[in-house]
Amino acid sequence: MFSPQTIPLIQATVPLLKSRGEDITQHFYRIMLSEHPELKAFFNEAHQAQGTQARALAGAVLAYASHIDRLEALAPALPRIVQKHVALGVQPEHYPIVGRCLLRAIREVLCDVASDEILAAWGEAYGALAQLLIDAEESVYAQTAALPGGWRGQRQLRVMRKVRESDIITSFYLAPEDGEPLPVFLAGQYLTLVLDIDGQTLRRNYSLSDAPGKPWYRISVKREPGGRASNWLHDHVEVGTPLKVQPPAGEFTLDEQVRRPLLLVTGGVGITPAMAILEAAAASGRPIRFIHAARHGGAHAFRERVDQLAATHDNVEAVYIYDEPRPDDTPHAVGRVDRELLARQLPPDRDVDLYLLGPRLFMQAVYAHGVALGVPAAQLRYEFFGPTEALLAA
Repeated sequence: MFSPQTIPLIQATVPLLKSRGEDITQHFYRIMLSEHPELKAFFNEAHQAQGTQARALAGAVLAYASHIDRLEALAPALPRIVQKHVALGVQPEHYPIVGRCLLRAIREVLCDVASDEILAAWGEAYGALAQLLIDAEESVYAQTAALPGGWRGQRQLRVMRKVRESDIITSFYLAPEDGEPLPVFLAGQYLTLVLDIDGQTLRRNYSLSDAPGKPWYRISVKREPGGRASNWLHDHVEVGTPLKVQPPAGEFTLDEQVRRPLLLVTGGVGITPAMAILEAAAASGRPIRFIHAARHGGAHAFRERVDQLAATHDNVEAVYIYDEPRPDDTPHAVGRVDRELLARQLPPDRDVDLYLLGPRLFMQAVYAHGVALGVPAAQLRYEFFGPTEALLAA
C-alpha cells in the first residue's frame, strides 16, 4: 500500500504530533478557510471558535500516524466519518484542497523538521486515506440515490407543519415539492439542512424525530442561545417555506436484529433521535425503558407522545427526571441521571442495548455510569453532533 520508507517516516513524526499536533491543525484551518471560503459552510463556526474542531482533527491525525502499520485498528471509526461527510455533501474535489493545506501547515509549523522526505511520506499517506474515503462515500451516495424516492445532493422540501413541542423545541414537518416519495430512513439518522442566512451558507445536522416510512420527514430543533441556524428556523421558517436538504445519513441507528432489552437515556434535545427509535421499536415487544432528563416540564418535549406509547405497549416504560422542577411538574425523580438511578433501570445481567443522547457532560456521565455498572462497551451506543474527543475521556 505504501512505499517502503513511508511507514517509518510517518511513525517518526508521532512524537511531534503529540506535542505540536493542535498547532498544525489550527494553522491548517486558518489556511484553508481563508484561502477557500467556499468550504466554510462545511464547518460549524462554534466548534472552530472553541478549538474543538482543531483538537479533534489533531487527535485523528495522531491516531492515523500511530496506526499507520496496522490501519485495520482504525476501521471502527470510518463509518461515522463517511456518514458525516456524506451528510454534508463532501465531494472528491475537496480532498486535494485539504491535502495541500495540511501539508503546508505541517511544513510551516514544524519548519526545518518537516523535511521533503517527511512531507512526501505524509502526502502518500494522506492520498491513500483520501482515496479510501472517496470510494466509501461514493458507495453510500450511490446506494442512497438508488433507494425508492432516493436522491443525491440537495433536494427541496417544503415545510408542511410547524409544531411547538416545548418552550425551546419546535418541530418542522418536511414534504417534497415534486410530489415524489421520500426514501425510508433508519431510526436514529439525521438530515443536513443547507441554509442561506444573510448571504452566508450554513450546513446543520438535525435528527429525524418521527417514525420512518411516513410521507414526511420531521426534525425537532432546539433554540440555541446565539445559534444562527436554530434561531433563524424558529423565527423565520413557516408553513410553506422551502428548505434545501441532503438525504438522511448517520450510522447511529436502531439494531432491529437483536431482541435484548433497549434502554434509551436522553437529556434535553437528545430526545429527538430517541423518538424515532422508540416509534420504530415500540410495537416489537422488545422491553424498552425510556429515560429522559429535562430541566423542568416546560422544557420537556414529546412527553404526551411517550406516555401514549407506554400506555398502549406493555413493553414500554417511561421515567422522567427534572433537575429544576416547577411546582406543577410531575417527574418520576428529581435531580440527575446518577449511577444509582441508572442501575435500577438495568437488567441484572446487564445484557442491554444502552443508547445515550444529549449534551456532552450528560453523555460523559451516563457513559461512565454504564461502563461502571458493567454494560458491555459494544452495547453502549451514542450520537453526538460535533467533535467527540471529550466523551470517552470520562
